[in-house]
Amino acid sequence: MSKSKLFLNQITKLIEQGIYSYKDLSNEFISILRTKRDELIYKLKLTGSEETEVLNKRIENLEKKFKKFENQIKKKKIKKVKK
Repeated sequence: MSKSKLFLNQITKLIEQGIYSYKDLSNEFISILRTKRDELIYKLKLTGSEETEVLNKRIENLEKKFKKFENQIKKKKIKKVKK
């Protein structure tokens, strides 16, 4: 089977299992893509598995900090000045 058929089979299995809400489907789709990305990185031997895990944790931490920063900016913009 070609890779695209395997990928499509995975998606159809998810739909058959009863995942109908968009959010659940998008989370599953993203997790499938992440695993495929990690498999590709391991096959190309760009980095070792330990290095990749460390880099993924760093990226997750940066994303969390970025979200906190965005929330702080949104809160500051909401404040109104008294006339």
